[in-house]
Amino acid sequence: MAPKTALITGSSSGLGKKIQEVLTSDGWRLVLNSRSHRSTQENNHLYVSYDVTDQRQVCELREEVEKEICSLDAVIHTVGPFIRERKLFLEHSVSDILKLTEGNLLSSFWIAKEFLPMIRQSGNGRLIYFGFGRVEEAPAWPDRSVYAATKTALASFTKSLAVEEACHGVTVNLLCPGDIVGEKKEMSIKEVSQLTDNETPRGRPGSGEDVARVVQFLLEEKADFFTGNILDITGGLDVITPFSKRLTK
Repeated sequence: MAPKTALITGSSSGLGKKIQEVLTSDGWRLVLNSRSHRSTQENNHLYVSYDVTDQRQVCELREEVEKEICSLDAVIHTVGPFIRERKLFLEHSVSDILKLTEGNLLSSFWIAKEFLPMIRQSGNGRLIYFGFGRVEEAPAWPDRSVYAATKTALASFTKSLAVEEACHGVTVNLLCPGDIVGEKKEMSIKEVSQLTDNETPRGRPGSGEDVARVVQFLLEEKADFFTGNILDITGGLDVITPFSKRLTK
């Protein structure tokens, strides 16, 4: 039986890299996209380099996948730029706004537009996006207004696609990690269990493996009834502050 195949965007580092490691151990064949990759095939994986914020390049990515792989069962779209510096909306440059909108929302549109026809053919396709905790509430997030707006739109898009694609056997879900930053995105649960996080109710920081385990579940064939969901993976932490830290400096 041929292994199932998944496309992972943003696969060279962070959550994408950890998800790659976990799915490789599960026997998945992977298409690994990152702007830092060079195109090659190694260890049953296809490494490619396309800018998924560019609709034309996403089309070219799909053409290469069709040529080299022929079929696709899942897409895990981890690309999602975030500006760590806190900014009021009027402090965002036009470049900031375009970067966040193209990276978080438009890239998700282009991925769906090009790859949904492919994963429909599997009869049990999966599309996974990424957001932030409480995104389904469309909450105010002072100092993160542009990022929050793009991800809130993505939450609605996820739910709409889930309804539209259900008859094709495709599930669409949005994963919302908590404050999993830096090297912790590539760490295991065992590694972070040795650490303390006084802000997270669970008492330890989150890890990339925490997120990858949820991806594993969603990719199971028997998870076909689980669609249109916004899943928080936060250890109980609410990352949103109800006031502007920029204004209180």
